Amino acid sequence: MTSTANDIRLGADIGGTFTDIVVDVRGTIFSTKILTNYAAPEQAILDGIEIVVRDAGITLADLDIVIHGTTLATNALIERRGAKTTLVTTEGFRDVIEMRTENRFEQYDLNLKLPPPLIPREHRYTVKGRIGADGQELQPLDEAALDEIADSIAAGGFGAVAIGFIHSYMDPVHERRAREILARKLDIPISISAEVSPQMREFERFNTVCANAYVRPQMADYLVRLQVRLKEMGANCPVFMIHSGGGLISVETASEFPVRLVESGPAGGAIFAADVARRFDLASVVSYDMGGTTAKICLIEDHSPRTARTFEVARTYRFCKGSGMPISIPVIEMIEIGAGGGSIAWVDAMGRIQTGPESAGSEPGPACYGRGGSRPAITDADLVLGKLDPDNFAGGAIRLDTPASEQAITRDVGTRLSLDSVSAAFGICEVVDENMANAARVHAVENGKNISDNVMIAFGGAAPLHAARLCEKLGVEQCLVPQGAGVGSAIGFLKAPFGYEALASKLMRLSRFDASEVNALLDGLKTTAESFVRAGTDGAIIREITAFMRYAGQGWEIPVPLPDRAFKPGDEVGVKDAFRDNYARFFGRAIDGLDGLEIEIVTWSVKAQDVRPAPARHAITMGTRTVAASQTRGVFDPTTGTVQISAIIERADLSPGDRISGPAVIVERETSTVVTTLFDAVLQSDGSILLTRKGVQA
Repeated sequence: MTSTANDIRLGADIGGTFTDIVVDVRGTIFSTKILTNYAAPEQAILDGIEIVVRDAGITLADLDIVIHGTTLATNALIERRGAKTTLVTTEGFRDVIEMRTENRFEQYDLNLKLPPPLIPREHRYTVKGRIGADGQELQPLDEAALDEIADSIAAGGFGAVAIGFIHSYMDPVHERRAREILARKLDIPISISAEVSPQMREFERFNTVCANAYVRPQMADYLVRLQVRLKEMGANCPVFMIHSGGGLISVETASEFPVRLVESGPAGGAIFAADVARRFDLASVVSYDMGGTTAKICLIEDHSPRTARTFEVARTYRFCKGSGMPISIPVIEMIEIGAGGGSIAWVDAMGRIQTGPESAGSEPGPACYGRGGSRPAITDADLVLGKLDPDNFAGGAIRLDTPASEQAITRDVGTRLSLDSVSAAFGICEVVDENMANAARVHAVENGKNISDNVMIAFGGAAPLHAARLCEKLGVEQCLVPQGAGVGSAIGFLKAPFGYEALASKLMRLSRFDASEVNALLDGLKTTAESFVRAGTDGAIIREITAFMRYAGQGWEIPVPLPDRAFKPGDEVGVKDAFRDNYARFFGRAIDGLDGLEIEIVTWSVKAQDVRPAPARHAITMGTRTVAASQTRGVFDPTTGTVQISAIIERADLSPGDRISGPAVIVERETSTVVTTLFDAVLQSDGSILLTRKGVQA
């Protein structure tokens, strides 16, 4: 198929609390939010689609493409609700996924508990056979033993198989042969690490293939159900999934490699923020996505989100790198914490207010939802502080129970700390805002950036409620709340390119640079990446070539962009210069003056994607027309520590250039933007709201 700007595109984002549906009918957006259905996630999508197509005046048959992102794979890993899975690995490497890297992520915790491996030891099988680090076969594969292992797996009632052999990224012949042998007797999905994550470092690679196998049956079943239900309702268009790297892939690819979907929803949000940054030509942006379950923060430079090759899910220690489950796939780099509207507030043994990571989700939801939830959540605190209108939440679809919020907050927080409900609610919001501010600072520092140098872009159902206060804490002077912010990730899906990143590890020192060998490797990666892109479009494709390089002896690499062309003898000089320039950019200076210090390439990457139309450019306006509100209500202001009479203004009633002086609340169907006393708000020409600190000029 060929994707065009005139397509009617529908995006569906399943979150932990809400499922967001957006349809773009040739430039006009229609959207809705539906509480996520845990028992049948596809049902919330179908219910939401019925609403938006009705509002848009179209039928499901008019849809040209459906783009879907989901947290189902992530939740299955976090909650350990995947298939019964076995790992077949090289003899002597059975315990790699349990031993991890032997690093202590919390050095002074004497009772440190490592996350348990996804596959218990009794479900792991080993087989003789060895590929060396140079790709040569050192020991033949024991095929007779594999035949016996297949019998054991069949008798064990397993639902999926993961195969991870040592050094298979150099030569996958043993893994592929093992899959052939096992498939003769097994009718269950088999994942091999050479296809899921062909990268160096066995712990990360083995864990990634285990995670892929673990969620594969569940995700494949879900995606089949979704496609069948859509066709039954009259939608004959193709369905594509957004993957963790921010591109679109076919449902068939997603079913085979579901681990690529682990960060699909947040990736859509980063693409949404990058599109806004491009629209206003903002070079340094921090995106802030706060939904019902988590908050995500991502740095966007020169209109592109930062990316990485590995990330962690299910961290057991907040902010502690190494305490989670490593997934070795291309991903948009961000920090994610359990701080959403549904995050539960509680008081710890030391009398401190804590929030999350446990979430009320959509079932039973915060106390104010009236769906059986009795514990106080962030949404309850926002309601008690006056940020939310109980009669106009989610466009009036959900009536909020303020007395229930007050009762829950008083019982679980206020009484323990001798605070009234308003003071306790303020304490809850201050804690969650401080947690998010700390996460943003950590993320910026880890990337060598100063967080206050960025413009914030806030979206997600809860982010506009907290954005101004977060800017106060971070020293950020301007924040954009785009149109459609409440369903920002789903809108981001519609702007995502058909794209795929193919990687392969092949250790090569620059002193032994072999241009023909490099070209052969890159040609294979280009073919792989473009084949996935061609599943969705036959339009023009652009490619990005990246080498991940280091000084010999270092433990990790840095990305070095390289030209997309065939290499020739002598090009290692240019590659070395590019590495030194990027190394200096990362660490302040390159390492010079050490005789014999080698530079080596560890991994190659080819990212291919189709060319997306550039958004219309807009200039920031500071506004001159002051708007007076016809409605007011009391909203607690964190700066003064008192309830302030605040203007209540419908976003739809504003015109570009209108300026609102805080305190105020700008309301719309999917969210509300709180303007604190330190900020003013100005409506931009594209419909975005600019929160700007009082006294700051354009």
